[in-house]
Amino acid sequence: MFLSIQKRLTSPSWADYFARQAQACKTVGLKRFYAAGVPAEDGPIGDVPLVALDFETTGLDPREHAIVSIGLVPFDLRVIRPAAGRYWVVKPPRSLRVESIAFHRITHSEVEHAPPITAILDELLAALAGRLVVVHYRNIERPFLEAAVLANRGERCLFPVIDTMALEARWERRGRLWGLKRLFGLQPPSIRLAASRARYGLPHYSSHHAKVDAIATAELFQAQMARHFQPSTPVSDLWI
Repeated sequence: MFLSIQKRLTSPSWADYFARQAQACKTVGLKRFYAAGVPAEDGPIGDVPLVALDFETTGLDPREHAIVSIGLVPFDLRVIRPAAGRYWVVKPPRSLRVESIAFHRITHSEVEHAPPITAILDELLAALAGRLVVVHYRNIERPFLEAAVLANRGERCLFPVIDTMALEARWERRGRLWGLKRLFGLQPPSIRLAASRARYGLPHYSSHHAKVDAIATAELFQAQMARHFQPSTPVSDLWI
């Protein structure tokens, strides 16, 4: 217990990290991204500008696979702004695999003339700057963007996220009731995007289009906030 408390007290905050990186980074896009800062940890989520982010990739391992499409949509707890969002198809460094084409339905002909991710990285970072990123399953967007920036800019790109999948797991896969269900061999409820949305009465969307999934993630987060939280909830209760 003492070690975990000590680690929290001695670890730099996201605000400190962003301030240091804004000074240390050499590439203009990253300097601007970090200079935009992050929300105050104790600030209310209702006052924070958000952006839902989704990637389609050639696989699940950022060390071996790559991004093929990017969708993002700015929003807050009241309004989602699809028209202000962005969508890119990017050319991965290696040929698409049949398995990934079947999953995200982006074909060889679509990526043939698409720009490499290095060409749009600064636009992407500018669209994220000053906003708190919301994703569904943080082990895709954050590590894949970090890998892309490191490979193409030679610098780190770390940032806090709100993970709607992790939030859903708080209610659907934890607590005494779920412990009892496990004793009887019941399968855990799905916390995938479509299944999570269905629990809030949200409509079904065709999946694995990056911008559509970004919109779906934004809607899910708004629904989670309305049911389980308040606009006054501190950012630190939500981000990772």
